[in-house]
Amino acid sequence: MCAWSGIWPIRHRAPVPACPGWSVRDVVAHLTAVVEDVLAGRLTGPPSDEQTAAQVARFRDRSLSEILARWVELAPPFEEMVDGFEVWPAVLDVATHEHDIRGALGEPGARHTVVVRVGAERLLTWLQPPIPLRVVVEDAEYRVGPARDGEGEGEIVVLTTDRFDAFRWRMGRRSRAQLANLQWTGDPTPILDHLVVFGPAPTDIYE
Repeated sequence: MCAWSGIWPIRHRAPVPACPGWSVRDVVAHLTAVVEDVLAGRLTGPPSDEQTAAQVARFRDRSLSEILARWVELAPPFEEMVDGFEVWPAVLDVATHEHDIRGALGEPGARHTVVVRVGAERLLTWLQPPIPLRVVVEDAEYRVGPARDGEGEGEIVVLTTDRFDAFRWRMGRRSRAQLANLQWTGDPTPILDHLVVFGPAPTDIYE
């Protein structure tokens, strides 16, 4: 799992555009609380808005150093659980928030890691648009949605992107306007509301 304290200089009060209303510290608190809750059996799926707010509040009186220390303490058993049960939502959540923080701090990087590559693959495979869609990334393509008549030949819409951007827009880190402005062939209007797992973002996010 990510060793937050060693990757970038954390300015913990910086706002995180991808998580409106949260600071860098709040994102780290949320992630740490998720690990606590999962290991304690209190959380078996994505947390609700109420649970998420309570997670952030749980660490309100602790310093960032204390929160990071708790993360370091819990990361090994959490990683073992994730590896043993292939808990992909947990992996995607951590990687998503890593890039949320990187964006907030102006510290881009880690865009070609295994988790981004495989995470994008999973997220694109899980796409269920209402019309046939072909997504082309730098080293692969994904045909999703219902097959067309005539043995599925001739996709209605094609989207050309890359794995990092696909990872980010699938996890709701782009606005609807940004989704519409992706590199499309064909009319993407019927697809736009089906592209994201969460979101879309209420405002444009630039990384």
